[in-house]
Amino acid sequence: MSHHHGGSEAHKAVLERIKSARKDIIRELRKFIVGQPEPIDQLLAGMFAGGHSMIQGPPGTAKTVLISSIAKVMDLECKRIQFTPDLMPSDISGTEILEEDKTTGHRFVKFVQGPVFANMVIADEINRTPPKTQAALLEVMQEKQVTLGGKTYPLPKPFYVLATQISMEQEGTYPLPEAQQDRFMISIMMKYLPEEEEVTVVRSSTSAAKIKIDKVIGGKDLIEFNKAVRDVTLPENLGGYIVDFVAASRPNKKDCPDFVKEYISWGAGLRASQNVSLMSKSVAAMDGRATVELPDVQSAIIPVLRHRIGLSFRAEVDKVTVEDVVQKLIQTVPKPK
Repeated sequence: MSHHHGGSEAHKAVLERIKSARKDIIRELRKFIVGQPEPIDQLLAGMFAGGHSMIQGPPGTAKTVLISSIAKVMDLECKRIQFTPDLMPSDISGTEILEEDKTTGHRFVKFVQGPVFANMVIADEINRTPPKTQAALLEVMQEKQVTLGGKTYPLPKPFYVLATQISMEQEGTYPLPEAQQDRFMISIMMKYLPEEEEVTVVRSSTSAAKIKIDKVIGGKDLIEFNKAVRDVTLPENLGGYIVDFVAASRPNKKDCPDFVKEYISWGAGLRASQNVSLMSKSVAAMDGRATVELPDVQSAIIPVLRHRIGLSFRAEVDKVTVEDVVQKLIQTVPKPK
């Protein structure tokens, strides 16, 4: 038995609630979103673990529909920031303004909250805005508070940032530095739907006015879920496997596989291991289990590592994606006994 209460009745009860919440949430999302089972599961696992998510994919893949439906089904106060080249840091975190008391004539400083003061912040097209403004958001994600003029304003709990990016080929993008990408627990890739599924989406979105999404859980539940996920047991051999796996992604390690030297210019850092283990705990919890198993870890690896590996020029030439490299690592790195 592990040192914490991984096996307690109370913990088991919360895990059962997480399992049924997942089922009910997916049922509600299905009113609007067809297909995309993996992105939906990854986003839920990330949120149940308390992490921020990056959502990528071509336009028209229901990224925004997914995020706004999630906010409704979890009954979270949601604010959206459209990132543009002229957005200022204060447009994100808030500003201090000088006000005058009409009766006494006294002047005082008042803090006007920026849109980050919400349970869920949708950061749309985060790579369209210059680094200084990106940094304001990323700082808030880390600190969970805004500090201005020596005063500290805590953000509401729970607090999630869900960011989207436009594809890097477009003019005027400012890619996020790797250290900042690292603040996102996972990166989710939404793909184009098969044609017959797309038809259903169009059909349902034209009649969407009549459909209502029902609330399944609330912010208090999420805070409780976050704690229960952390209390899931990660067996020692799987912990070791995660550390070995992440280390194998680093081209400067002397015994790393040849394809890593060839295709990766920088590998995943320390946060990757922590996030793979937390994400795999969340995947187990969504199945109502108090102990992580190997398939949980394997399903957590891609969304956690996708934005934490830099490809070499050679990879671009050979049209090798991060996902290809990670899949190959899954085949190469020895599985735990």
